[in-house]
Amino acid sequence: MEEKGNPVQQRKKGGLVTMPFIFANEICEKLAVVGFNANMISYLTTQLHMPLTKAANTLTNFGGTASLTPLIGAFVADSFAGRFWTITVASIIYQIGMISLTLSAVLPHLRPPPCKGSDQQACKEADSGQVAILYASLLMTALGSGGIRPCVVAFGADQFDENDPKQNTKTWKYFNWYYFTMGASILVAVTVLVYIQDNVGWGWGLGIPTLAMFLSIIAFMVGYPLYRNLDPAGSPFTRLLQVSVAAYKKRKLPMVSDSTLLYQNDELDALISIGGKLLHTKHMKFLDKAAIVTEEDNIKSPNLWRISTVHRVEELKSIIRMGPIWASGILLITAYAQQGTFSLQQAKTMNRHLTKSFEIPAGSMSVFNIVTMLSTIALYDRVLIRVARRFTGLDRGITFIQRMGIGFFISIIATLVAGFVEIKRKAAASAHGLVDQPHSTIPISVFWLVPQYGLYGMAEAFMSIGHLEFFYDQAPESMRSTATALFWTAISAGNYISTLLVSLVHKYSAQPDGSNWLPNSNLNKGKLEYFYWLLTLLQVLNLVYYTCCAVMYTYKPVEVLKKETSDDSKEGGMELANRV
Repeated sequence: MEEKGNPVQQRKKGGLVTMPFIFANEICEKLAVVGFNANMISYLTTQLHMPLTKAANTLTNFGGTASLTPLIGAFVADSFAGRFWTITVASIIYQIGMISLTLSAVLPHLRPPPCKGSDQQACKEADSGQVAILYASLLMTALGSGGIRPCVVAFGADQFDENDPKQNTKTWKYFNWYYFTMGASILVAVTVLVYIQDNVGWGWGLGIPTLAMFLSIIAFMVGYPLYRNLDPAGSPFTRLLQVSVAAYKKRKLPMVSDSTLLYQNDELDALISIGGKLLHTKHMKFLDKAAIVTEEDNIKSPNLWRISTVHRVEELKSIIRMGPIWASGILLITAYAQQGTFSLQQAKTMNRHLTKSFEIPAGSMSVFNIVTMLSTIALYDRVLIRVARRFTGLDRGITFIQRMGIGFFISIIATLVAGFVEIKRKAAASAHGLVDQPHSTIPISVFWLVPQYGLYGMAEAFMSIGHLEFFYDQAPESMRSTATALFWTAISAGNYISTLLVSLVHKYSAQPDGSNWLPNSNLNKGKLEYFYWLLTLLQVLNLVYYTCCAVMYTYKPVEVLKKETSDDSKEGGMELANRV
């Protein structure tokens, strides 16, 4: 991957001066996404008058799509467009989607009329045209997020030259600043923006992040002369496909007895093995056939759709080995998704008053999730790592495999607690004769929900960051720019599984008398606790599955250059490093 322009001039670009322009884009994207998502269930049920289960599925479908599109963004950026132009175009697409959403909240004919009286049955649900505008707007924002999410982190890191000792340490500081600004913007979204949406109006609640996004695009583009822009080196997905095709074409060849006879080409792999060359492994030998040299192969000018180097074959093996661990994160996201749907609906029925005049918006309850997550990250970084290091001897305290396992366990506890809190909430509704009054406030404090929100935040601090560490460390060096996109696909799958699970439970728990675990309108008559406990059981099984995968997982072997500093060897040598 080469820098554009004159190298002497290019070295003067980048650095800390570019951070405000890059962070402005990320902050506004998070304000828009979180500010809408945190309270989206309220918008769909109170403004568009959707049934609860339909609204919940709309939310998780949107979350799934928005988490899948980063694969597209990463492919476009790595293949031909580069990160700057991918972020710029994606931000414009996102802006169009936000403008459409804001107009639908402002213009009366783009949403159904207000309900007549207090009878929910008198509410008219949004018609097909109004729903189509909503879905089109959400699709535009999902596509925009797909270009921003996988690129903005890597683009920010690009601004620091890792070969420059003066800038090398600043790269890691950048990641700290990135997560801090992201967390701060999320806190603003779930407090200030949600309060505006509930108490001032959705026009302002969506209009403010829309305007902020517009200003961030201008700021991001103004910073163009300051950026270090790196040329795209080609999509890693293309290389993975080439290996697969080459292995298929040579599937009938007998395997060579000595792995050293397999095709190696350091010059060809120079740009994709900067951090170290992947060594041959004995797993998945059928893929090794892609590296068998035949008389038809021109090794000086190879056809990569017919022959691949060992390094490229091992890239594909690494991705396949990561698959089972990747899949284990899906169910945690499925459980976590309920915080923005059913947990929020629970909060809307409970007493949210801090004073007689101030009431906590239901959508702002996620602030307890975020604060706990950030607090756990700080405690982990400053205290837990240092304590664990004394016992494990690892610089990071515990491995990312262990960190993910802890997150899975905490998530099980969180979902179990959520079920018991729902029992208490319904008991309070029954004791005060409010079971048949879904819109009446039950005299039970909303702070009963804080434990489940907090536990989910703690689980995310362990599992989600551990998941990211896993992708970054175990993904091939050339795929680290797309590791974030792979991480988002697990979130996408988790949201889609949530949609499927909610639909199946709603369908098969329905009784002839109209009762349902997940009712459309009156949560007081449902069995939400059964749904939470079903999620708990699934997560227990998932933890068993993850433990098996973790025990059997093989870390990628990498040949890296090690500089010797002893008097016995000053030239340096090569070592086999299992990245743990």
